[in-house]
Amino acid sequence: MPRPRTLKTRTYLVLRWLHIYTSMISLLIVLFFSVTGVLLNHPTWTLGVSEARHTLKGTLPQDWKAGGAVDWLKVTAYLKSQPGLHGTAGDFRTDALGDTLSLRAPGYSADLTIDPKTGTYTANTDAQGWVAGLNDLHRGRDAGPAWSVALNLAGYFLTLIALTGLGLLLYLKKIRVAALITLLAGSLAVLALMRFAL
Repeated sequence: MPRPRTLKTRTYLVLRWLHIYTSMISLLIVLFFSVTGVLLNHPTWTLGVSEARHTLKGTLPQDWKAGGAVDWLKVTAYLKSQPGLHGTAGDFRTDALGDTLSLRAPGYSADLTIDPKTGTYTANTDAQGWVAGLNDLHRGRDAGPAWSVALNLAGYFLTLIALTGLGLLLYLKKIRVAALITLLAGSLAVLALMRFAL
C-alpha cells in the first residue's frame, strides 16, 4: 500500500500543476504582451504599415431624427453599416453648428459631423494600421468590454504564474538561496528603474 503523501508533497504537486497549465493556457497572451510591449517602446517601428486618412461623405436616412432630436442609436447603426466606418460610438454632441460623434476601434478613429438641416455627414477617418491596432489592444484602448475581460483574465493568469513559480522555487533546495538572491537583486533593479523613470 502506497504511503500517503505529505502536505508538503501535495502542495508542491498542486503548485506544479497550476504553474504548468496556467503557463500553457496563457502562452499566447504572454507572447502577445511581450511583443506589443516592445512595439509600444518603439513607436517609430511601423513594420511597413502606413497611416491612411480618408474623408467620407454621405446622407443619413430621413428618419434620423425623432421628434426633432437626433436618434443616436439609429444614426450609429446606419453609419457603422457604411463602408469604411466601424468602431464604438461616443462623444455625441448636438449644437447649432452641427451634430458630431466619433467612432473608435483599436488603431482606428472616425470623427463625424452631421448637418442638422440636411442630414449629410462628413467623416474624417484615420486608420493607423495593424501595429497601432495591436498597441491599442495592449493598452485596452477602444477595444470594448469583451477585450476588457480578456485583459483581466490575462492579469490573473500572469499573477498566478508568477506566484506558483515562486512557490516552486522554494522547493528547490540546491538553487533556492541563489535564486532568491537573484530575485531580490532583480526586484531592486526594477524598483530603482521605476524610481528613476518617475
